[in-house]
Amino acid sequence: MSKNILIVDDSSMMRLAVRTALIEAGYTVLEAVDGVDGLLKLQGDIKVDLIVCDVNMPNMDGITFVKKYKEDPKLKFIPVLMLTTEEGQERKEQGKEAGVRAWMVKPFNKTTLLNAVSKLLSV
Repeated sequence: MSKNILIVDDSSMMRLAVRTALIEAGYTVLEAVDGVDGLLKLQGDIKVDLIVCDVNMPNMDGITFVKKYKEDPKLKFIPVLMLTTEEGQERKEQGKEAGVRAWMVKPFNKTTLLNAVSKLLSV
């Protein structure tokens, strides 16, 4: 059975690149344009198995988004991979405190991304 992955990123080009890599690997992909949209998608009918999320977005940034969805008992166990331009240790610590399981810096390597996704889905 295919796993459902939610991409939360305000860049349509980045969503396209991630979506293409994930679909080629056999995953089903949902997309959200920011954290607010991401929360709406998580409330939908499709069960999400993993979230790939950017940090810097309008309306609701990625770390706030993770904190918010982790408050929901039905959603809090969904692992999240941050895919961002943010390399700073302080941001990584904030992410870790919020519940981020993995951190990857853009631009991403397709193989590295797919390996991280596979690892997070198998835990």
